[in-house]
Amino acid sequence: MGSNPITAINNQRVMQYKITTSYNWYETEDDKFIIKTYYINGIPFTFDELPTLVQDDPEIIAWADQQLTMSPEIFYQKSFYLMDEQCHPCLFEMDIENPEILEEILYNNL
Repeated sequence: MGSNPITAINNQRVMQYKITTSYNWYETEDDKFIIKTYYINGIPFTFDELPTLVQDDPEIIAWADQQLTMSPEIFYQKSFYLMDEQCHPCLFEMDIENPEILEEILYNNL
């Protein structure tokens, strides 16, 4: 079906969303470390902290060095935007192209 995020269901156009990930630096006033960031259609909405062993991996460091450095403010702004648009995948039911990643986020820490 390709990468077209819009599909037709009962003659209605329905937007499909895709969750992607990357490794980013996360910087606060007191600390800086690498996180796994989750995006919905390119907008960051949550992250996982990583074990030190993973953060010290040279490939993970190189990947994070090439990405935007995240901050609490970025997640605050982007999460509120997604909530306002009713598109935050942790809070609203959505047609997600790859729901297994959402399940990883929601049930990984139980």
